[in-house]
Amino acid sequence: MYLVTGCAGFIGMHLTMSLLKKNKSVIGIDNLNNYYDVNLKKKRLLNLKKFKKFNFKKVDIKNLNSLKKIIKDYKIDYIINLAAQAGVRYSITNPETYFENNIKGFFNILEIAKSKKVKHLVYASSSSVYGASQKKIFKESDNVDQPISFYASSKRSNELMAHSYSYIYGIPVTGIRYFSVYGPWGRPDMSLFIFTKKILSGKSIDVFNKGKMKRDFTFIDDAVNATLKIIHKIPKINRDNKICKFKIFNVGGGNTISLINYIKLIEKNLGIKAKKNLKGMQLGDVKATLSNNNNLKSSVKFNPKTNIKIGIKKFIDWYKSFYLNEK
Repeated sequence: MYLVTGCAGFIGMHLTMSLLKKNKSVIGIDNLNNYYDVNLKKKRLLNLKKFKKFNFKKVDIKNLNSLKKIIKDYKIDYIINLAAQAGVRYSITNPETYFENNIKGFFNILEIAKSKKVKHLVYASSSSVYGASQKKIFKESDNVDQPISFYASSKRSNELMAHSYSYIYGIPVTGIRYFSVYGPWGRPDMSLFIFTKKILSGKSIDVFNKGKMKRDFTFIDDAVNATLKIIHKIPKINRDNKICKFKIFNVGGGNTISLINYIKLIEKNLGIKAKKNLKGMQLGDVKATLSNNNNLKSSVKFNPKTNIKIGIKKFIDWYKSFYLNEK
């Protein structure tokens, strides 16, 4: 039995769908909050509810008693925690919600993992933890003690909390540092979604750092396939990690693209030229991200496959179908 938190979220829906297609039994939980369009979340859920082995529970991970009640009669083998308050910029003006959801909420997930003695707890961290690092390529072994957003701080806190629980209680636990995941059914607060919507509406888009920022984008199918492999790669005490069953993986596309070239690909697929407001760096942003995927490749024999050109086309095709053809 798999427990997936944040199942109505972007990565959560795709991951849950993949498990269900493999005939796995999944308990999906989500609080369906209104950080972004709840209607989109509900339509993601409709895709999952078509499967007989999917059991949805509307619950907030901040409420430990509610979590305990809904799973008390189930044998949970794997927990995949994808529930969190997302967004770097939102964390600048609303840090409290990141403490409540990402730190207190994750503590509750750790408690559930401990009480259920799960085979493996896998949770979403973020490439944001690399913060002010001056390195051009980010490796899991890099120092990550300089987060530049409270969102990043909350995700780094998750990694430290997970390590301590793994050490004290013997829980096998793995964190995944996702790098800018994108694709169909994506989040409306992410750049690809925002740019596509505004360009189609004839509105101007804000281009930070004058388009000179670089990002390592990861297509959703690659992110999910890597996660599925990681779930069943249960960490053990070994030569590299001598004290507990704990692991962290980067999951990235392994290539960078500048923001300005990224926008050009969107323009090409839409057949519309964007109106651009060139701006400086925004507080909390980093200038460049690039994932070193060597650990992912050697440990679970996985390499990302989807080129950014193909990925953007797939998103825009979905967006047009979902929003422009809706009645």
